[in-house]
Amino acid sequence: MIPVVWSVAMSFTDYNLVEANFVGFKNYINLFQDDLFVKGFMNTLRYSAMTIVPTMALGLGLAMLLNKKLKGKGLYRTWFYLPNIFSMVAISMAWIYLYDTRAGILNMALRKFGIGPVQWVSSPGMAMISIAIMSIWIGVGYNMVLNLAGLQSIPEYLYEAASIDGAHGWQKFIYITIPMLAPTTFFIFVMACIRSFQVFGQVLIVTNGGPVNSTTTLAHQIYLNGFEYYKMGYASSQAVVLLVVILTITLVNMRYGKGGETDAN
Repeated sequence: MIPVVWSVAMSFTDYNLVEANFVGFKNYINLFQDDLFVKGFMNTLRYSAMTIVPTMALGLGLAMLLNKKLKGKGLYRTWFYLPNIFSMVAISMAWIYLYDTRAGILNMALRKFGIGPVQWVSSPGMAMISIAIMSIWIGVGYNMVLNLAGLQSIPEYLYEAASIDGAHGWQKFIYITIPMLAPTTFFIFVMACIRSFQVFGQVLIVTNGGPVNSTTTLAHQIYLNGFEYYKMGYASSQAVVLLVVILTITLVNMRYGKGGETDAN
């Protein structure tokens, strides 16, 4: 709590590691006149739109597949979850080589089909898509584990009763699996929203916000202003805005999502 209070207090100053003078709401006024901040905000929204739904859908699909009686499914579960525990630096470095225009494995594979080379991280139009693909790969395993836990908590007798009533697989999925997974899905969605607005590591290492600021995000802007330009007061105001956005998203989801729960009344 102390760091949060300190950041809010510093956001009203021009703190630069040497001195701190009270400037009132000047930092907040400058924020919305800062083209880079607005660009970072829009890029963050774009990144969120490209990653949240695909990661949730793929995580659920893998969970349903690996919840069946498959030989070696424990090993498969481990493989898919591993990216979530690796260092972001190590993962980012690996994907830099994958995305390399000349010697990258992805472009080498595409050449076999007469496609490419694709400028994965050096093209403004492809850079954010490339970051999103990497993030989806990282996050799918985490969602898979949570969905597996949710699937295994669904009573088997519900599916047996549905089978007796003549329901087929798709009907069971729509009328049993989806409703029973609502609390899990709600939690995954809230966490995905929070993580998407905090995206930083892969942006810093793979593209450093480029090319031409096409991948700079809110967290990346906070880092630049705070630790490269030493405008700590201004960076604190950006961090407060990010905090407010994340808090608002969480509260809205809790208010209207409710994780599948209903009021006691």
